Parts: sequence; structure tokens; C-alpha cells
Amino acid sequence: MSDGTPSYRVWALPGMPEVREGDDLAKLIAATEPGLVDGDVLLVTSKIVSKAEGRIVEATDREAAIDAETVRVVARRGALRIVENRQGLVMAAAGVDASNTPAGTVLLLPEDPDASARSIRDGLRDALGVEVGVVVTDTFGRPWRNGLTDVAIGAAGVRVLDDLRGGTDTYGNPLSATVVATADELASAGDLVKGKAAGLPVAVVRGLAHVVAGPGPEDGPEDGARAMVRVAADDMFRLGTSEAVREALHLRRTVREFTDEPVDPGAVRRAVAAAVTAPAPHHTTPWRFVLLESARSRTRLLDAMRDAWIADLRRDGRSEESIARRVRRGDVLRNAPYLAVPCLVMDGSHTYGDERRDTAEREMFVVAAGAGVQNFLVALAGERLGSAWVSSTMFCRDVVREVLDLPAGWDPLGAVAVGHAKTAPPARGARDAGAFITVR
Repeated sequence: MSDGTPSYRVWALPGMPEVREGDDLAKLIAATEPGLVDGDVLLVTSKIVSKAEGRIVEATDREAAIDAETVRVVARRGALRIVENRQGLVMAAAGVDASNTPAGTVLLLPEDPDASARSIRDGLRDALGVEVGVVVTDTFGRPWRNGLTDVAIGAAGVRVLDDLRGGTDTYGNPLSATVVATADELASAGDLVKGKAAGLPVAVVRGLAHVVAGPGPEDGPEDGARAMVRVAADDMFRLGTSEAVREALHLRRTVREFTDEPVDPGAVRRAVAAAVTAPAPHHTTPWRFVLLESARSRTRLLDAMRDAWIADLRRDGRSEESIARRVRRGDVLRNAPYLAVPCLVMDGSHTYGDERRDTAEREMFVVAAGAGVQNFLVALAGERLGSAWVSSTMFCRDVVREVLDLPAGWDPLGAVAVGHAKTAPPARGARDAGAFITVR
């Protein structure tokens, strides 16, 4: 518009021929639209990039092709899989496509979409003498939103992210978290004119030259769409529900060395909230958690437990060297910045006056309390906190009750050391689940 109002134009390129393996996409695009100018942005559907690069493979079983392209399953529901693929993209079916390709074949995504975009950009520079941006696009579904949209999976010569942090809005308020996904917005604009079944695989955006980078080292791989993939450490929504549970179970490891970093009491309370969802008999609540948040309370308890333990070992006739060695094993509790003491309560239990049934009744409550402890440990792992369950309080329950001023009916079920792991635990040894299963 001539009045200076910000605007842009987007159009699809009609007349693009069917792309085959070995075709030079830059030459095909230049022949179709020789009027490209500096600052234009080309939006190129990944399907034609894959075809030109020979990413069509024989596949009588699409699932096997998805397996081969999958790095990590993010979520699964029935036959649908959301996965992380070899390009680092999280999407349905790893981007393996059985449409717009001959029967008995599937189409894989470009092996390196950023490199593909750079090749097209370089080719258009050679063919037409123009500096354009190139975005390779593909169709994604999105968490929390119905419908599909195109996003950038490869880019060259485009400022893929517009970081506004450090600036201010129109009211002068500081912007502290605003990073605009410019390349995705361009991809979506192009999809409005390309369509999904119109046979128009390339679109042009004109009027947004400020998003196009000039020639030079700044056009390297670090400026491609790969920069838009959120790293695992920053991804709060990395897993589906069942996968998150399995990941938390996997993360639940015994940690024996902790850093000095304080533990967030809120995180522990969230773990307790998860713990008390465990199943229990007779609609009871057999769990109680005593949280030792002060160094004084932890030291007082552990000193009293140590003295009781030493007295027991001496009564057993252990040598002083043996006693010292065993006492050192309790250092995991003493060195932790936070302790929790889970307790069993039998409120609501039944008394039958029959030893067999009374024993079974108590065992039911112990199993329920153990389920609560397991929930607690797994939830701590989900909070990225390390833990170690140590049984020692069970051997001196009277001492623990006295020091912590607990009711007589509270039975300590060990103690849980909580903190941030000093080092990553070693890899877990593989276990064959079949070795623990009996089928009748």
C-alpha cells in the first residue's frame, strides 16, 4: 500500500511440473516464476523436496517405515503415534506420508531440511541473481488445538525467530518472554494459498524483506529451522500421559549423593498429593508424611536413630569396626538437604479376633502404604528431585515417634532422603519383565 501501512502479498505458483528424483527445484521454481525479487520468501512444500531428493522408499508396511524414522515415542493412542523423528521434529507418524506418492511407496521427510532450503536459495541466486529467503514447510497437528497448519521444518536466509525480549510494548511494559516464530507464520500464510490438494506446492511472500537475511556466514545451519526446536531441558510438555508415567518410573532412581541446592517444599507437597492417591482398603487413608524441613529436626532425629542403632548392634555382639561401617551407610540421610518420614496408620482397619484374618488386614494396609511411598518417590522424580528410601526408621519406631512427637499409632516406614542429585545415576541394568511373570 502506498500510504506506508504494513502489508504483504502472498501467492501460489501455478504451473509447477510434477517433481521427480534428481530434479533441480531452484531451476523449476525460477522457470515458473522468473520475476522473483530480492526480499521475497519462497515457501516450499516438503513433499516436492523429498521427491527431488529421492526420499521415496518401497514400503508395504508404513508402520515399519515410521519405526525406522522414529527416535522417541512421545505419545501413543491406538494406531496413532506422535514421535520425535530423526530431524528432531515432534509430529504424527514421524512425517512418513503415503499420500501423493505411488502405491506401495511412502514419502519420508528431507534428511536435512535446512540444507535443502540452503540449496534452493543458492540455486535461485545463481539462476536469477536474487537474494530470497526459503522456508521448507510441512503440516503439523498441535497440542490443545484442533486442525492442522503448516510450519517451518527447514529454512535458509530467513530470520526464523524474532526475539523481542528486552524491548517494550506500546505502553512501555517490558517484554520478557516474547519470541515470535516468524518462519512458522510465513509457512501458515503460504498454506492459505497452496492448499492441501490443489497441486500448488510453492508460494511466494512479498513485502516482508525485513525477515530475509543477507548473504554471508549468518546464513549458516545455526540460523535454520532447527533453531525452532525446543531443547528437552526447556520442554514442559515433552511426553504424553502414559509415556510421562513410564519416564517418571525410569527416572525414579536411588540417589545417594546430593548437592547443596535447597529443595522446594512446594515440590515435596505436590509429591505428597500424588502419594495419597494410592489405593487403600475400606476407603481409608493409611498414609501420613512427616516433612523434616529444618536442619535441626533432621540432625536431632538422625542422632537419636544412630544411638539406638549402635546400642542394638552392640547387643548383637558386633565389633566397633563393624558398627562404624554400618553407621556410615546411614550417611545418605544425614547428607540430604531434606527428609520425609512416611508413616502407616491403621485408622479404619477391622479387628476380627482371628490371627489369620487380623494379619491379612494389617498386610493390606502395609501394601497400601507402600503404594503411597512408591507414588511419592515417582512424583519426586517427576519434580526432578532425587530420592533414596532407607528402611532404618522401621528398626527404631519408638525412638522416631518420641523425637518427632508422633501419635502412638503412627508407624514410620523408613525415611526418604530428598535433594538434587550430585551426579547422574549409572544406567539401569536391563531386566526381562518375562522373568517376573507367571501365566496360568
